[in-house]
Amino acid sequence: MNEHYDALETRDPAEREAALMAALPGQVAHAQARAPAFGRILAGVDAAGVRSRAALARLPVTRKHELLELQQAARAAGGDAMGGFGAVGYGAAMPRIFASPGTLYEPDGQRADHWRMARAFFAAGFRAGQLLHNSFSYHLVPAGAMMESGAHALGCTVFPGGTGQTEQQLQALAELGAHGYVGTPSFLRILLEKLQERGGALPRLTRALVSGEAFPPSLRDWLRGRGVEAYQCYASADLGLIAYETAAREGLVLDEGVVVEIVVPGTGEPVAEGEVGELVVTSFNPVYPLVRFGTGDLSAVLPGTCPTGRTGTRIRGWMGRADQTTKVRGMFVHPAQVAEIGKRFTELGRLRLVVSGAMADDRLLLRAECASPEGGDALARRLGEAVREVTKLRAEVELCPPGALPNDGKVIEDARSYE
Repeated sequence: MNEHYDALETRDPAEREAALMAALPGQVAHAQARAPAFGRILAGVDAAGVRSRAALARLPVTRKHELLELQQAARAAGGDAMGGFGAVGYGAAMPRIFASPGTLYEPDGQRADHWRMARAFFAAGFRAGQLLHNSFSYHLVPAGAMMESGAHALGCTVFPGGTGQTEQQLQALAELGAHGYVGTPSFLRILLEKLQERGGALPRLTRALVSGEAFPPSLRDWLRGRGVEAYQCYASADLGLIAYETAAREGLVLDEGVVVEIVVPGTGEPVAEGEVGELVVTSFNPVYPLVRFGTGDLSAVLPGTCPTGRTGTRIRGWMGRADQTTKVRGMFVHPAQVAEIGKRFTELGRLRLVVSGAMADDRLLLRAECASPEGGDALARRLGEAVREVTKLRAEVELCPPGALPNDGKVIEDARSYE
């Protein structure tokens, strides 16, 4: 497991940094020239001068919620559905376009392993000639395609299981004899628990690459106890692979194709070394050239290098959200979605969506202030239907009297345990 995907992973850190900084001016110029939104955001910036982290840190941060707002505004005005962030138009250069909750639209590209996921698969122990069972969604969102493209680049065969349909997925796992699983860790646990109830076994399923949720050591150990060595990666529909876990189990190593900064949440100012802050990423994607994209995720840089010989910077992994946007069962939930639910029910006051439960057992509760309790059961049922329609997730509903929820501006509360 100490092998490396390519020679880039073992470069001298100074060589890697020099290569990334040398590539920055061209990518900034590309974004300015080909992506109209960045033409406006980076107006007046001398791309040729962006050759250092200090110069990069002077550019504005575009956060996920801002990208969403700009896309929505452009669509409302009858303009580009992607808000001018794409660098190519419809056609062969953009073979597919996906939607993430919000709704955000993200383009695919025609190059092999567009999202650069093969590196994470290799670090997790996957090799050419193996069969992978992919339980990420292939519908609307890009997660399934992201993982499949990386597996194909590595030389693997993929079974596109998608989400849900537990019985059919277990049947395919047993009959096809997949060597590995890719998907959320919580769904893998559901599959193995169901299998355990039946007294069945999947002797060839020994590896997993998981993402989309936090992956606590307790769940990692639970999976290991059932014969599956699972590794996590940190990726997004906007950026592709950002960082991946190795056999050392000491943080996540940054991908070779991104520049990552950690900044004070809500600002573009880099934090002090080792401090927790928001991950801001610049990618070298020619189709979707995001410059200083604020992920809204919190993390911190770890000192030293990976014991596996990879010399890239390591981060501690996902440590929460810098804003109220959170991930539930592998799906992002945005404050704007809670507001959309509120607009549909004028009789309600404040709303708060509470995410609770232990990891791999997310639970949603919508608390809603309501002046009149009459018809409460029917209202709660309609609210539950609205939550599912807007967020694609199921939630329980609690109606409470006016003034019961704090006047603190919080509409999403993450009350999960990560122990």
